[in-house]
Amino acid sequence: MRQGIRIALATVLMLLAVSAVAASRSQRRSLEDVQAAYAAAVRWNDFDTAQEIIDPQYRKEHPTSDLERARYEQVQISGYRELRAGNGANDNEVVRDVELRVINRNTQAERTVRVHETWRWDPQAKQWWLASGLPDLWRGE
Repeated sequence: MRQGIRIALATVLMLLAVSAVAASRSQRRSLEDVQAAYAAAVRWNDFDTAQEIIDPQYRKEHPTSDLERARYEQVQISGYRELRAGNGANDNEVVRDVELRVINRNTQAERTVRVHETWRWDPQAKQWWLASGLPDLWRGE
């Protein structure tokens, strides 16, 4: 009898572990997809589409002004490269550092900007959101 209980318990634990791995695999795939879509939007200077990937709570608290939109129109992104990625403060957060090559459309001068992105998993929406907002391409300017 005890052997049967042990086998049943081991089976339940194994099923829970397999479902956790499957969920994390699914989340990882979802993160890769949303990060690729975001990177493509930024590379093509489609900041309106990139804005849709921003955490809705962040968008509500930090609405993009007309001046900010006009500033994004003054630059062309010529490169977007991931430098490093890792786990965030908890299991539902991923951080990554990226390097953006930015060309000023007026002067044609190119510069490099490093950006720290924080991605948050929303279990209710089953969606990854960029919790750190659009990149600040004008730090120090």
